[in-house]
Amino acid sequence: MDSEETSHSTARPEAEVRIPSDALIIVPVRDAVIFPGTVAPITIARPRSLAAAQQALREQRAIGILLQRKPETEEPAPDDLHRVCTVANIVRYITAPDGTNHLICQGVQRARIVDFLLGTPFLAARIIEIPEPTATSPEIQARFLNLQRQAVEAIELLPQAPPELLAAFQSLTSPSTLADMATSYLDIKAQEKQEILETIDVSKRMEKVSQFLAERLEVLRLTNEIGQKTKATFDERQREAILREQMATIQRQLGEGDGKAQEVAELTEAIAKAQMPAEVDSQAKKELRRYERMPEAAGEAGMVRTYLDWLVELPWTVPAEKPIDIAEARRILDEDHFGLEKIKTRIIEYLAVRKLAPQGKAPILCLAGPPGVGKTSLGQSIARAMGKTFVRVSLGGVHDEAEIRGHRRTYIGALPGNIIQGIKKVGARNCVMMLDEIDKMGRGVQGDPSAAMLEVLDPEQNSTFRDNYLAVPFDLSRVAFIATANNLETVPGPLLDRMEIISLPGYTQDEKLEIAERYLVRRQLEANGLKPEQAEIETEALRLIIKGYTREAGVRSLEREIGRALRFAAVKIAEASSSKVAIEPKDLVTVLGQPRFEGEIALRTSVPGVATGLAWTPVGGDILFIEASRVPGRGGLLLTGQLGDVMRESAQAAMTLVKSRASELGVDPALFEKSDIHVHVPAGATPKDGPSAGVAMFTALASLLTNRTVRKDTAMTGEISLRGLVLPVGGIKEKVVAAAAAGLTRVMLPARNKRDYDDIPKGAREALEFIWLEHVDEAVKEALEADAIKG
Repeated sequence: MDSEETSHSTARPEAEVRIPSDALIIVPVRDAVIFPGTVAPITIARPRSLAAAQQALREQRAIGILLQRKPETEEPAPDDLHRVCTVANIVRYITAPDGTNHLICQGVQRARIVDFLLGTPFLAARIIEIPEPTATSPEIQARFLNLQRQAVEAIELLPQAPPELLAAFQSLTSPSTLADMATSYLDIKAQEKQEILETIDVSKRMEKVSQFLAERLEVLRLTNEIGQKTKATFDERQREAILREQMATIQRQLGEGDGKAQEVAELTEAIAKAQMPAEVDSQAKKELRRYERMPEAAGEAGMVRTYLDWLVELPWTVPAEKPIDIAEARRILDEDHFGLEKIKTRIIEYLAVRKLAPQGKAPILCLAGPPGVGKTSLGQSIARAMGKTFVRVSLGGVHDEAEIRGHRRTYIGALPGNIIQGIKKVGARNCVMMLDEIDKMGRGVQGDPSAAMLEVLDPEQNSTFRDNYLAVPFDLSRVAFIATANNLETVPGPLLDRMEIISLPGYTQDEKLEIAERYLVRRQLEANGLKPEQAEIETEALRLIIKGYTREAGVRSLEREIGRALRFAAVKIAEASSSKVAIEPKDLVTVLGQPRFEGEIALRTSVPGVATGLAWTPVGGDILFIEASRVPGRGGLLLTGQLGDVMRESAQAAMTLVKSRASELGVDPALFEKSDIHVHVPAGATPKDGPSAGVAMFTALASLLTNRTVRKDTAMTGEISLRGLVLPVGGIKEKVVAAAAAGLTRVMLPARNKRDYDDIPKGAREALEFIWLEHVDEAVKEALEADAIKG
């Protein structure tokens, strides 16, 4: 019911006065607007309003319902009122048992206040009646149909709307009446209704009403949709609850007992056996009491049951440590891996410390190296040597923090993170956990998983690791974490700081041959269903496979090629055409095809202007060629091969250095003004960058301009300065291994990199001659052939 005011007064109405016939008695209201053609109740309580209504009744006159500008004004003056009102007839005057007075009014017509009368005990004013526009147009008719459609849809969406109301709106033919009636039913502010009352133009009035109705319709649609979904969910739950109750009744009749009580008893026993810490035990019992009180039909019951299952199945206690046998550990490491002496020594040191201090905190190891060098299998060997279970957690491509810490239980289908899942899988809290490809973790909108790994890999914090799903601390301090990575540059600094890095270099050709004879051939024989007496690959054939069919830091491609060769033998034996197949070097072209790699160093460096450089890549070292050529021109320098900014600057520095040392090199300075120099680094599709090709570029330019070839057995690396100094670079170990694998016999390295000599594998050190450079003059002396090519 619309209300004129909330305050009441006991004052008596003023004495009756004469109101001119051309004046209208005004009843001010706080928050109600009546429209022509509508009927609405109004509550009155102020003495002046009571006097106005009673005089209008006595004289059977119409009244003007006029909205106040501010509802809180108790005694509104003319300035406190709007200027457009609705002329209304009093249909009925009601005095309620509680003493309140009500008017039932029917709106007749709009009117505009001209001026208010003075000296009256209540408000009265002269007015001008505003006739309703009767003009019509296609626009008005279109707006009328649209508004009528909106009003009908709104009524249909309203709960418990009387059918008569719908029929009334459908039968309306007057646009102005439709707009007024729709506004009277709209749940909008009184000031907004007054704005529509003051809009005389029918088209504009319908536009405003349509806008308000469109907003209300959107709310009604959403409310109706939510209500239908809620009802459907409730009906389904009600049906499920009835069926479960019937099932429980049937079970009791059959004497099968209360399944829920039996389940709770089993969980209670499991919690007692799990030997959880006090905090976890308290949480588990609290959740069990919640689960016991829940009806089986409750949606949360399944979530709580799953949570309790996780708690009771996790290994909370640490099993008795098996004694570590250092000699047996050495035997296992030597049996599983060839070479890698420094790595094996560090692992033995780690095992010795664990043997002497089993309760100590385990260091976090990170095995870093190119693919295929045995990082994952080395972790398995460590687990074997320690006599512990091994679990691998793959981190490659993980970009969600919840993969590490788990999801909160508020989510449907939530699970703990991969760390807790791995521990549950092996059932031991002191397992060896390999965090594979830790450098391949990404960052997404769900968070940064590498930041979550900081707590996991910190021995000072991981004793109270808190998974989001468990929401209780879990001790990870007894887990031996071993991470693997190919490229440490992508691992965040704080995470790298928590790990002890153990580098695994690539293998030399001799080491690959030993690995192939000891492990790979035997493994591929078993994989292809062959026995040693049925097939063999001769040593020279293996050596040729290593040189001509593979070029990698590890041995994965080598094992694949050995597998291809043995499958050829398997076909021969399966066809019964031979009882034993021995693969010799001359058979490889038939078995594996033409060699994919050849000794191109001699071919490339047989002309002046070509030098062999050494490069570092995330998958190991590699060799690259620097090619320089001279053509007639104006002294320009052209660089190609998809070189980065740093490498381009190295080439420019090398060119400047060659020009500054032209006399020492025996080069005519005028040659630079008449020629353009083109420097190209092949494999143009591969981006290249870094300063370490400076020596190779200087040597290639010196070779081109002096017409002396570079020695084909020599490779080089090092940064240069404009003073001719050779500066140190990184990745020496990987570069030297790559040089040895490529069949080179000499490497020229910066003298300030002698500190890296001990890190170079023994096989590579024995296979190569090392020349340590302080100045570029030494590079020219050691790398270029003595005599110039005539031509």
